[in-house]
Amino acid sequence: MSFLQFVLKHRLEITTLTFEHLRLVLWSLAIALAVGLPLGVFLVRHPRWRAVVLGTNNVIQVIPSLALFGLLLPVPWLGARADRLTIVALALYALLPIVRNTYTGISGVDPTVLEVATGMGLTPRQVLWNVELPLATPVILGGVRVATVITIGVATIAAAIGAGGLGEFIFRGLAMVDNNVILAGAIPAALMALLADALLGGLQRLLQRPRR
Repeated sequence: MSFLQFVLKHRLEITTLTFEHLRLVLWSLAIALAVGLPLGVFLVRHPRWRAVVLGTNNVIQVIPSLALFGLLLPVPWLGARADRLTIVALALYALLPIVRNTYTGISGVDPTVLEVATGMGLTPRQVLWNVELPLATPVILGGVRVATVITIGVATIAAAIGAGGLGEFIFRGLAMVDNNVILAGAIPAALMALLADALLGGLQRLLQRPRR
């Protein structure tokens, strides 16, 4: 059976697993953004914590994904459901580029601009929302772009603990030594990563254009 014939025969399952994969990615990115953006702002205001926070995130990045899943399994509430555990693990992997780029983007705002904003009577909160974050958005989006691609790739490992997603085909294909089955999971995941990277890259370039 050719790869195309296999895809046509299993198109419903491929579609279902693709949406499962997408759900895991979107939930984990939402959590990573909800935690990472405030954490990046916190590091700008309290730079003495930078080494600790970024160092911890670096350590998480180098832990093999299966090992991280295994470490989280005994955690109450998380270990009860594979998809819940996977979302948290993926969010941890996505944190580093989001936190780092948020810190870098806001730290890179021209101090003169901040002085002018303060001189106009803006409060620190208004300066953050109306000046720092808008100017730092292209850099922050670059971090989100990296985090998205990482998350899509690592999410394929989720099938090893029964969380679903396109990794189901990859692990099944490895067990069967069947390239068609492996490619049925690998190709949609790769296309998803490329599409997400292209969309976010286009948005990033669009936001950078007025600054040139």
